[in-house]
Amino acid sequence: MASENIISKAIVQTYSEKLTDSLNVDVALVGAGPSALVASRYLTEAGFKTAIFESRLAPGGGVWGGGMCFNELIVQDDALDILNHFGISHRPVKDGEGYHTIDSVEMASGLIFGAVHAGVRIFNSVKVEDVVFHDNRVAGLVINWSPVLKLGLFVDPLTILAGAVVDATGHPSTVTNLVISKAQIKLSTPTGGILGEHPMWVDHGEVSCVESTAEYYPGLYACGMAANNIMGGYRMGPIFGGMLKSGKKVADLIIAAGKRK
Repeated sequence: MASENIISKAIVQTYSEKLTDSLNVDVALVGAGPSALVASRYLTEAGFKTAIFESRLAPGGGVWGGGMCFNELIVQDDALDILNHFGISHRPVKDGEGYHTIDSVEMASGLIFGAVHAGVRIFNSVKVEDVVFHDNRVAGLVINWSPVLKLGLFVDPLTILAGAVVDATGHPSTVTNLVISKAQIKLSTPTGGILGEHPMWVDHGEVSCVESTAEYYPGLYACGMAANNIMGGYRMGPIFGGMLKSGKKVADLIIAAGKRK
C-alpha cells in the first residue's frame, strides 16, 4: 500500500473509531472553553464517559487572547487548586493581594492537554444545531460540521446521545436557547427563560458565574458564561477563577446526581 493511502486510512479509521465510541456518552459538553475543559477532566477522572463538541477549529474558548490580546490573564487564590491539578503555573500579582497572573497560552494549552490526557474526547469544528429530546428531558445533541452550517449546505446531521448535556457555549448560551425555542420549555429561572448577561462588575461576576452553574432543565446543565447569561449575572472580563470553579462545580453536580446514559 502506498504511503499516502496508509496515512489517509489511519486517519479515517482512527477518527471513525473515536466518533463511533462517542455516539453514546455519559456527558456531552458543548463548547471547549475553560469551564468545559475543567468539568470534562473531573468527570472523566470520576469514571464518566465524556466528550466535548467545539464549533471552532481551536479549543480553549476566550482564554487564548488574555486581556485585549495581552496574553496574560488573572486568577484569584481560591481557584489555584484547579490550576495546580492541571499543572499550570501562576505568579502572584504585585500589590494585588489574592490575584495571580497566568500566561494565557499556557493556560489554554494546559487545560486542553489536561482534559485530553485524562481521556476526554474533543471534537473540534463540530457545531450543535439541535438537541435530542426524550420524555421531557434533554437526551443528547444534533451535530454537524461547522463549515456545512456556515455555508448553508443542506446536509443532514448526526446525533449524540447523552445522560447529561452541558451548555458551555459562553455568552450566547446557544444550547439553552435551542432547548427553549425548539422544545417550548421553561427553565428553572425566575422567569422560566434566559435573563440575559449584565454589564461588567468583576467581583459580582465571579461569584454569580459559580452560583449560576446548575441544572436548568432535566438533563440540561450550564456552566461558565452560559450560566451567567441564563441567570443574569455580571460580566467579569479577563479574570478566570469563576470560570474554573464553575467547571468544577458542574462536574460535582453531575457526579453527585450520577447522571450516566
